[in-house]
Amino acid sequence: MDFKIIADSSADAIKYNLAVPFESVPLKIITDEREFVDDINLNVKEMVDYLATYKGKSSTDCPSIMDYIKAFGDSKYIICITITGTLSGSYNTACIARDEYESKYPDRKVCVINSLSAGPELKLLINKAEKLINNNNDFDTVCQKLEAYSKNTGLAFVLESLDNLAKNGRVNPIIAKAVGILGIRIVGKASAKGDLQQLDKPRGADKAYKKAFDRMCLEGYKGGDVIIDHCFNENGANRTKNLILSKFPKANVTISETHGLCSFYAENNGMLIGFEKE
Repeated sequence: MDFKIIADSSADAIKYNLAVPFESVPLKIITDEREFVDDINLNVKEMVDYLATYKGKSSTDCPSIMDYIKAFGDSKYIICITITGTLSGSYNTACIARDEYESKYPDRKVCVINSLSAGPELKLLINKAEKLINNNNDFDTVCQKLEAYSKNTGLAFVLESLDNLAKNGRVNPIIAKAVGILGIRIVGKASAKGDLQQLDKPRGADKAYKKAFDRMCLEGYKGGDVIIDHCFNENGANRTKNLILSKFPKANVTISETHGLCSFYAENNGMLIGFEKE
């Protein structure tokens, strides 16, 4: 097949079976003591447990240019989907890799999509790319339709802890501590600019899941595909799924687990919800 789909590991698609060749390019989670590579060999539970007790600073590192070029391989047409550029340099690195690859191989083409999101919203884009390719669309049409589709997907999230975001310098440590002590959940969304916006601070899991579903509806969800990625919170994911199905019984709702990068941001009991808008 002439096509290949690439995504960085923020898509939580490390073990993803498609009818089109697919490869996940790993990001890294780094502390002063350890480095975790977000690939198929990562023990996510061990990483999450370690980070829960680690007191120092932590950071993430995007794939290198050569990581992307290696993943491109010898495919003629490549669709590459990355985490939002506001959280990582992965998109910019992929664009540099594209330019070098196309310069070396003028007969090959690479389309790089900045998802403006993370986790399950990227999986929706991967699934859409697969369908477009399997429907025998040419490269330019796949790129155009995938870009258009990305404008009609969204991401909602529910977080029980902000510790790693505080250690990563993205959240005030005082706010992160208050969330942990007071039993507050953070409900938010990915904005049109790719920022992760904190919108609601309900107390208790059920209120948080209801708020997240309400946010989906406010963003234009009308019963389309949903992918819920959870960090060791299958019960919460199923409760959220039941909320969705109670209003949209024909919705296709898939549940899966976060991998390394998204587990770093979501932490224990966190949840990311990718959904199609009307």
